[in-house]
Amino acid sequence: MNAPARFADAAAAPVFETPYRRLFAGYYPETPHIMRHNLAAHPLLEIEALAQLAERLPITSVEYNRGDLPIGVDGKPGPNGLTIAETIRKVAEAESWAVLKNIERVPAYRDLLLGLLDELRPEIEAATGKMLTPQGFIFVSSPNAVTPYHFDPEHNILLQITGNKVMTQFPAGDTRFVPDQAHETYHSGGPRELRWDDAMLTHGTEFALSPGEALFVPVMAPHFVKNAARSYVASI
Repeated sequence: MNAPARFADAAAAPVFETPYRRLFAGYYPETPHIMRHNLAAHPLLEIEALAQLAERLPITSVEYNRGDLPIGVDGKPGPNGLTIAETIRKVAEAESWAVLKNIERVPAYRDLLLGLLDELRPEIEAATGKMLTPQGFIFVSSPNAVTPYHFDPEHNILLQITGNKVMTQFPAGDTRFVPDQAHETYHSGGPRELRWDDAMLTHGTEFALSPGEALFVPVMAPHFVKNAARSYVASI
């Protein structure tokens, strides 16, 4: 059976062109940087496709809440009163933030994830060894939504699909921005969200992202995100 034309076209070109794979090799695994990708028009990343994906994932693989938040929050943000699928379909007006976790549970998304990671496999494995647990997260967020200050326990590449946003990153491993106690709390089952102090802002580096751009985020590098307009991101 032949693949539908739009899927075939999306799969034909590499996600990361050769110059950007070389750029990645020069910065991975410690230095954040922006490169370009070719997934911005992929049909699996359209809003309706993502709403349907959300309905297929187990409840443990979805998280969603209000997006009209400050940079710093105390624990997990509150709910938005919608279902996950409603949150995604109404993202333009829902004032919300959602994440679909471990999208590799669904075969089509697993193929998408592993295909683009295979492009970077030589550069990744040359620097940090074999990739052990490839995971794909997809974030969907409303205009002006804020993803509060937090860290992630893995290396990430954020692929901007539509809209514009700014991520402000801080150095990983610096206890001024993530105290040791925060790591202990997280590994004991606590939240990833971190205490925020406005005095830290001058130490952050802003990365503005538009569709077709990707940002590498080193493991445990604390950050927060602010949307400008309707925006969603595929995060690997």
